[in-house]
Amino acid sequence: MAKLTSLLTGAALVLGSASASAAVWEIDASHSSASFKIKHLVVANVRGEIGGMKGSIDLDDKNLDKAKVVATLDPATIDTKNADRDKHLRSPDFFNVEKCKEIKFESKTVKGTAPNLKVTGPLTLNCITKDVELTVEGPTAAVKGFKGELHRGFTATTSIDRKDFGISWNKTLDGGGLVIGEKVDITLDIEVVGQEKPAH
Repeated sequence: MAKLTSLLTGAALVLGSASASAAVWEIDASHSSASFKIKHLVVANVRGEIGGMKGSIDLDDKNLDKAKVVATLDPATIDTKNADRDKHLRSPDFFNVEKCKEIKFESKTVKGTAPNLKVTGPLTLNCITKDVELTVEGPTAAVKGFKGELHRGFTATTSIDRKDFGISWNKTLDGGGLVIGEKVDITLDIEVVGQEKPAH
């Protein structure tokens, strides 16, 4: 898993002042986040985050369509700021974290031109795999860190129907409608760190 590439993702970094554009970029988990929102009681959104992000992007800015992205998240880290709800979300009614220990995205196609890209590929959630499309804003220009390392960033968004991934638990309200919505909006804010590939 040392070479995983980013979730829920798929864009990269370029050298701020360098001429070469090919590089492998690792996700900086401490400066990245995966968040989601879903309707509650039909009237409001509940928001949460999932941590443990790992991944990398193999990217050549001159050939973005050949980018390779893989990323994983740890569903056991789900946090909606409510301990009882988070415990329920980890159960077999939802993420079933004892059995399904990771959420994984792997790119299959990359289309468009920076900073507007469409990245498609299989998403594995709750041990079920379905193709999804990510709308990616980025990558930003690369910036050098304090130790000379290179940083870039991008934002990826998508929406899924949780029932497509076997997450169908719900209750009907007395006045009609459902306790939990079916559409889930997902946002990935990702910072990556990389080094230029040696010239061939």
